[in-house]
Amino acid sequence: MDFTTVIWAVVVLGALAIVFGLILAVAAKVFEVEVDPRLPEIQACLAGANCGGCGYPGCGGCAEAILAGKAPMNACAPAGAEGAAKIAAIMGMEAPTGEKMVAHVLCNGGTNAVKNFEYRGVNDCLAQKLGLSGTIPLNEQKIGRIGTLSCEIPLEQFLHDVVKSLSCRGLRYRDGGRPVHRVAVGGGACGEYIPQALAQGCDTFVTSDLRYNDFLDTRGLNLIDAGHFPTEDVVCPEVMHRLQKAFPAICVSKSAVHRDAVQYYMIEGE
Repeated sequence: MDFTTVIWAVVVLGALAIVFGLILAVAAKVFEVEVDPRLPEIQACLAGANCGGCGYPGCGGCAEAILAGKAPMNACAPAGAEGAAKIAAIMGMEAPTGEKMVAHVLCNGGTNAVKNFEYRGVNDCLAQKLGLSGTIPLNEQKIGRIGTLSCEIPLEQFLHDVVKSLSCRGLRYRDGGRPVHRVAVGGGACGEYIPQALAQGCDTFVTSDLRYNDFLDTRGLNLIDAGHFPTEDVVCPEVMHRLQKAFPAICVSKSAVHRDAVQYYMIEGE
């Protein structure tokens, strides 16, 4: 066996190990990230539960935010006033004062919660049917709704969606020259709220029973008259659901004669 070859292999590998070790040592010094020595001390004062209640990703994130001045020293509620005082001492600052914040459940349950948070009227159902989200009342009287589509779309596409969603036999509209994104809705006759839809920054208003003069002065608002019946009929499934839930022993169904009182005469091919 040639021991010379073995010795040279060991020497070469040892030399390479030394060279790479030196390179890593230099790189560690050059690219070293200095850590504030107060950071681990602050983190030790926190609850250590990584609950996320402070709004930051774990106790480490909360400690970094406190050290950077982005979060208050009492950001960790489980640590309490004692933890905040320790952090203040580490930071060389005065400990924050204030009453302890405790969560209280103010809802007494029963039907009040349903009325306040689950009630869905005509306009809620209409907004949902048209694919709107983030809905808010159109006015102080809470008549009508305003919501947004997931993305901005051309008016022609939205008109098609309205006809399909509401099963309209036809609709009247005025092109305001804007794409559709922020939409106001008013089931039934809500033409009087056109100024409020404009004031709320809506680009489109879906309602019914509009007058000719309403279409004359739209001021950049896409105005759509989808019919009185289609814009209110959307609430029927919700009403049926609630009645069936309240009276499970009774079969609830929609009347066969419940239909649009307005008839349309159309000539095919013209």
